[in-house]
Amino acid sequence: MTYRDVHPNARIGNNVHIGNFTTIEEDVSIGDNCWIAPNVTIMNGARLGDNCRVYPGSVLSAPPQTKGLLEEPAELEIGNGTIIRECCTLNRGNLAFEGKTTVGENCLIMAYVHIAHDCHIGHDTVLANNVTLAGHIHIDEWATLGGMVAVHQFVHIGAQVMIGGGSLVRKDVPPFITAAREPLSYAGINSIGLRRRGFSKGDMHHIEDIFRILYVRGNSVKKALKIIEAEIPDSKHKHHILEFAQNSKRGIIKGYRA
Repeated sequence: MTYRDVHPNARIGNNVHIGNFTTIEEDVSIGDNCWIAPNVTIMNGARLGDNCRVYPGSVLSAPPQTKGLLEEPAELEIGNGTIIRECCTLNRGNLAFEGKTTVGENCLIMAYVHIAHDCHIGHDTVLANNVTLAGHIHIDEWATLGGMVAVHQFVHIGAQVMIGGGSLVRKDVPPFITAAREPLSYAGINSIGLRRRGFSKGDMHHIEDIFRILYVRGNSVKKALKIIEAEIPDSKHKHHILEFAQNSKRGIIKGYRA
């Protein structure tokens, strides 16, 4: 005997497993070959891709945790192959802003993670246990956030970043680096992650040269960006870093000072 509460209008794909005591509301779409554990709640506005796995206790697409009534047709979109472990809470967007929260493909969202409204998480991102994201956060692809990292609203975290566990992220974090300490600071390039992603030694030395000017030599950010533009050979990695820093609205994290 089963004890599920699945609305008849919910759009459920082929070969989907839904465990007992799980609730799925009307305006929900679940792709093919998904596995939904017992005791999961999937609320209106959820859009799950194919081959997703959702573990017990998770609540997907609940309204944003803001004051006022928010019964509105906003969405939470989750990409193919993403895994959401136990007791995670992923809020749908707020129509007062973008109206959509997105999680990319092949992400690993570990237990007790909270993703607030209108966040955008790139593909292949790992959020370790108890990571907490405030609203409007943008995390680019292949980022890894250690356990108990807390991120301030509107922060932008770049691609291929590694942030040490227990960190408080108040400023934007440029791509390709490791960030740690308190206050959060540059701690070198993410050499292990970059190597795993197929970056060559030459690519990594090139990226190190850029961040040496930005973080090690004591330049102001404004002066460092001018030196990088003038002295570092052109590459897609150089343009990516410069564009990130120049477009930062909250300002980027600083270099470490003992």
